[in-house]
Amino acid sequence: MAAELHVELVAADRSVWSGEATLVIARTTSGDIGVMPGHQPLLGVLETGPVTIRTADGGTVVAAVHGGFISFADDKLSLLAEIAELADEIDVTRAERALERAKSEADAAAERRAEVRMRAAAGPH
Repeated sequence: MAAELHVELVAADRSVWSGEATLVIARTTSGDIGVMPGHQPLLGVLETGPVTIRTADGGTVVAAVHGGFISFADDKLSLLAEIAELADEIDVTRAERALERAKSEADAAAERRAEVRMRAAAGPH
């Protein structure tokens, strides 16, 4: 049996995804990080960016995450996000409108959030 880690992706208002995984890739203030079973303990700050979870059954879950923390110890990974949306929850048309609005208002943070939502909705790379 392949090694697995237990993942909890939680937003401020709800549990977004929970399950077993073989790899999680997230964006932190130190750059992108990949966490696999047996990784050294870590605590980091999440940046706005996609989170990719390779599930134990061979699937992939992608979420758009905006801020928060990542914590890993004893093969348990917690992603505590301010905002998190699974790719299949994202309304692409609404995200496109938000991106255009952010560009017209020169709002770099809103533009980044909209771009991440669009990338997450497009699925794994």
